[in-house]
Amino acid sequence: MTRRTNGRVRAIGSRARHWLTTTDHADVGRLYLAFGAVAGLWGAADAMALRTELLTPGQAVWSATTYDAFFTTHGLTMLFFFATPVVFGLANVVVPPLVGADDLAFPRLNATAFWLLPPALLLARAGVVGHLLGVPDLAPPAVGWTLYVPLARTAAGASLDVLLIGLHLSGVSTVLSAINLLVTILVEREVGWDRVDAFTWSMLTTAGLVIFAFPVLGSALVMLLLDRSVGTAFFAVSSGGPVRWQHLFWFFGHPEVYILALPALGIVSHVLPVYAGRRLFGFRAVVYSTLAIGVLSFGVWAHHMFTTGMDPRLQASFMAVSLAIAAPSAIKAFNWLATLWGGDIELTPPMLFCLGAFGNFVLGGVTGVFLAAVPVDRLFHGTYYVVGHFHLVLVGTVVFALFAAGYHWFPLATGKRYDRRLARVHFWFTAVGTLVTFLLLLALGLLALPRRSATYPGALAPLQVFATLGAYLMGIGQVVWVWNVTRSVLLGRAADSEIRRRARDDRFGRAWEGWSDRDP
Repeated sequence: MTRRTNGRVRAIGSRARHWLTTTDHADVGRLYLAFGAVAGLWGAADAMALRTELLTPGQAVWSATTYDAFFTTHGLTMLFFFATPVVFGLANVVVPPLVGADDLAFPRLNATAFWLLPPALLLARAGVVGHLLGVPDLAPPAVGWTLYVPLARTAAGASLDVLLIGLHLSGVSTVLSAINLLVTILVEREVGWDRVDAFTWSMLTTAGLVIFAFPVLGSALVMLLLDRSVGTAFFAVSSGGPVRWQHLFWFFGHPEVYILALPALGIVSHVLPVYAGRRLFGFRAVVYSTLAIGVLSFGVWAHHMFTTGMDPRLQASFMAVSLAIAAPSAIKAFNWLATLWGGDIELTPPMLFCLGAFGNFVLGGVTGVFLAAVPVDRLFHGTYYVVGHFHLVLVGTVVFALFAAGYHWFPLATGKRYDRRLARVHFWFTAVGTLVTFLLLLALGLLALPRRSATYPGALAPLQVFATLGAYLMGIGQVVWVWNVTRSVLLGRAADSEIRRRARDDRFGRAWEGWSDRDP
């Protein structure tokens, strides 16, 4: 080889060695973000496959088992390998600078937590990969993302066992990240509590939720794996195993919603004031509402179980807490509205996504309040109404807020400018597609259409077709986003010092005098 070729090979090897061994918080955060983007696109492809089948009332594209497999892998991939890693990746990049720390408290533990995720994803999706490669006994598990027993306990095939191991590994990774972040904010912080910003408060609360919720899921996964492999009876039907699994799963599952939602709400509270030209209104109330949501989130899990026949007195208590958690959520919405009122609003891409997250949060929250009531939940449980509500929160709020953060901190994370025109195209495709798809799913739920089925009555075909077209619009938007990010990172103009300073400093978004409601 020529000297130039040798030099390129050495440069590539040096760069690869850097990314494989780095413990720098920002670099590990970038690895998290890149991993989450790949996993999210993979999970989104599952969703496109599901919606394609639903273009027709009968089975036309996939078998019922394949449809159920896509349903299983879509939910698990998006929750465990897209949203959660992206949240912690973002925290890796921005929380240490925001609190004045040089790095996370345990840099090597931070890198270890990340490198647990790639094998976990491969294990979780081994059934898909094995099926494509023709490996015997490795077919995509078709048990649903909630892994309900007795189906998950008795389903044949090694792919489900491997999936359980992958999920457990991802949980270990998340707990390690949460511990690291918690210690960093509590111990390595160089600013007083009165100057800690809204996003850091949300990540502090999220880390606490992870430490209490994820070990419960990990224990349940181990017990289910033992039931399947060595014949234990933790979830045997004869001893009430199906209901026991639901209690353990949803004790994790509902806090997990807030593990994803609280960082998103923190992002909106942090980024929206920057482009409204005002300090966040009612900063103290926003922080207290974050802490209140963190506490109340552990008292609402059984509202997923109103149809299991639990004691009506317990149903009433869980209904009360589920309704009560709407109050701190509403506080955030009112404070965002007050921040916007009279502000000098800049409709930049981060602001557009913040406003989209705000609107979808209101829609998703209001539809969730109805499900907190026992009679309404009994009526709509197991219908598309739940799917529409759930996705307005997780896609319409969480994903929109993550895009807002991505565009806002893009210069800080990459040192490059992104194309604002493409970013706006990305927003409008995503926003229109989100509203079309999930509002139509709410309508299908009001018509009592059961979810998780590949077939449906022909009279509902127009609604399903338009919902699928909305999903395709969202998909086109993400193609635009991938092109914008890739092109900007590789060929984009360097971000000048002013852009990087504003992204880093966040004059109004940071909580310098956040405990005061006065405008600057």
